[in-house]
Amino acid sequence: MFHLSPDDWTAVLLSLRISIVATVFALPFGIAVAWVLARTQFYGKALLDGIAHLPLVLPPVVTGYLLLISFGRKGLIGAFLEEYFGLVFSFRWTGAAFACGVMGFPLMVRPIRLALEAIDRRLEDAGATLGASRPLVFLTITLPLALPGVIAGLMLCFARALGEFGATITFVSNIPGETQTISAAIYTLLQVPGGDAKAAGLVLVAIVLALTAVIASEFFARRAGMRFQGE
Repeated sequence: MFHLSPDDWTAVLLSLRISIVATVFALPFGIAVAWVLARTQFYGKALLDGIAHLPLVLPPVVTGYLLLISFGRKGLIGAFLEEYFGLVFSFRWTGAAFACGVMGFPLMVRPIRLALEAIDRRLEDAGATLGASRPLVFLTITLPLALPGVIAGLMLCFARALGEFGATITFVSNIPGETQTISAAIYTLLQVPGGDAKAAGLVLVAIVLALTAVIASEFFARRAGMRFQGE
């Protein structure tokens, strides 16, 4: 399982780096969108819900293509970011993290939204009557009670980012040491004679990492539920 070449380990470590960065930067947006969907009513809410979950149902290659024409160097947003902020996403590991964050975003929003909807609003009202501001109520009451959903969303987003392939390879290509993740490395090995045996090691590593993330999600969600709900 662990008879991997240095290039293979580079792909593993790069995948972990990309997945962690993607998950961390997607988190505030995931919480914000989940809160809007759970707590507000407005015209176009169904459209926002659909857009938030669109990467889940679109072919990953389509999502990668949309990112490329939007955030590539010649894209409208990408050209603006490069000219005024020096930010380049296409064919960079940061772009891979961006694509992975987009693909994992729906899996993050869903459990957080369900956790927010399950909170007893009377607890928040009690905090408000004691003089706490709305941001303080959110930080000290709402967010802790929704923590099991937040943890589940984090781990699911991380696991999805870890296994992402289609959107990533379309947006940032398959550059060894820069954008070649575990999935891309496996794809590359399968294109050469005898590469399937080498790919098996990476497949097992991917299974272990993904399974660990799912188990950790369940464990920490249960611990958070016991702590904040007294179960």
